[in-house]
Amino acid sequence: MKQVAVIAYYADDPTRTYQLVQWLPVLEVLHRTHPVTIVLRDPDSADVIAPRTSLPVLRAPSFPELTALYEELDAKVVLYCNNSILNFQSLIDGRRLHAHVNHGESDKQSMASNNAKAYDRVFVAGEAAVQRHVAGLLEFDTRRLVRVGRPQLDLRPEPVLAPSTRRTLLYAPTWEGDADYNDYTSVDTIGPDIARGLLAVPGSRFVYKPHPKVVTTPTTAVRAAHREILRIVAAADAADPTAGHVAIERGDILAIMPDCDAMVTDVSSVGLDWLYLCTDKPIFLTDRHRDADRLRQDVPVSRCADVVDDEDVAGLAALVAARLEHDEHHLARVAMRHHYFDDLQVGDSTTRFLDAVAALAARRDRLLGAVTGRHDGDAIIA
Repeated sequence: MKQVAVIAYYADDPTRTYQLVQWLPVLEVLHRTHPVTIVLRDPDSADVIAPRTSLPVLRAPSFPELTALYEELDAKVVLYCNNSILNFQSLIDGRRLHAHVNHGESDKQSMASNNAKAYDRVFVAGEAAVQRHVAGLLEFDTRRLVRVGRPQLDLRPEPVLAPSTRRTLLYAPTWEGDADYNDYTSVDTIGPDIARGLLAVPGSRFVYKPHPKVVTTPTTAVRAAHREILRIVAAADAADPTAGHVAIERGDILAIMPDCDAMVTDVSSVGLDWLYLCTDKPIFLTDRHRDADRLRQDVPVSRCADVVDDEDVAGLAALVAARLEHDEHHLARVAMRHHYFDDLQVGDSTTRFLDAVAALAARRDRLLGAVTGRHDGDAIIA
C-alpha cells in the first residue's frame, strides 16, 4: 500500500481542466509536507494535466479502477476543485476526509449549492462566502466551512503583457454557465460594445481576455459575439500597431491583471481576484439581467464598482476615462476586500490552506485510530 497524504481529484472533461490547473502550483507547495497525487477520471484530461505539473498523475476511468486505486494509495484527505457529479463516486469512500476547495471565489449562484453538504469541509475565502452559504442553503452546518482565503492570489506568474506607457484597459468576461440561473456573461449582450468603448478611451491599450469556456463555447450567440470582439481587436491593432491592443484567448489572467489600470468584467471570480490584487484600481461590473437591486444584494462587489448594462454601455468610454482621473470608489473597494478576504495579505492564504489540510489529515488519523481501536461487540471507543 502506497502512503499518499492527499489526493486531488478531478472527474471532468478537458474543457474544464482550467479549474484544476490553477491549483497545481499550490498543490506542489503542499506536496513538500503532505505528498499529493492527482487522480483523474478522464484520460484526455490527464493528458492535459500531466505535462503541467511535477506531481504524480494517475488515471482511474472506471469506478472499480477508482476504488482499487484508493485502496492502494490510502490517502488521508481528498480535495475537490468542482462539483462534478462523478465526485460522488469518490465521496463514497468513508475512510478519508473530503474537502471541497472550489476553483475561485465569486458571487455566482453555483458557489453555494447543496453539494456543499456532501463534503466534510468546504474551504472558502472569507466572510462573504460564509454569508453566501448561510443565505443560500437550508440546514447547512457552517462548522464545515474553513476560511483559507485564495492561495492562487499568492502566486506571482511571469507577466504576459509588454510594457506600455498607455493606460491598459482589460475586458475579462465570464462564460454563459451550465444553466440560465448561472448565466452572467456579457459577451453576447454587450461584449462588442464594451470592446469599442474601451478602445475609444484616449491613450488606452485594450486587452481582451475571455474565460476559457468562451473560447470553446457551443452557444451560437456567445460564439458569434466572441468572434466579433476578436475582429474588433484585430482591426484596432491594424489601425494603430503601436498601441498594443491584443486578445489573449488562453493563459493565466493573474499574469495579466498587474499591468492593467482598469477592468470590465462580469459576476465571476475574476472581479474578486481584481479586488484582492488591484484594490487601488477601478473595476466595472456588467449586469446582464438589468436588476440593480438584486445585484447589490447578491453581489457585494457591485457596491464598490460602476455597473454597466445594455442601456448605458454607450457611455462606457467617458465613464472609464472619468474614473481613471477620479477614482471615487477606492475606499469602498478597500472595505469590500476585507469583506471577501478577511484581513489576509499576500502569502497568508497559502499558509492558511497548508495548515487546514494538515489539520484535516491529522484529524483523519485520529478518527481512524478511534474506529480501529474499538473492541468487538459492545465495547466503546478506545
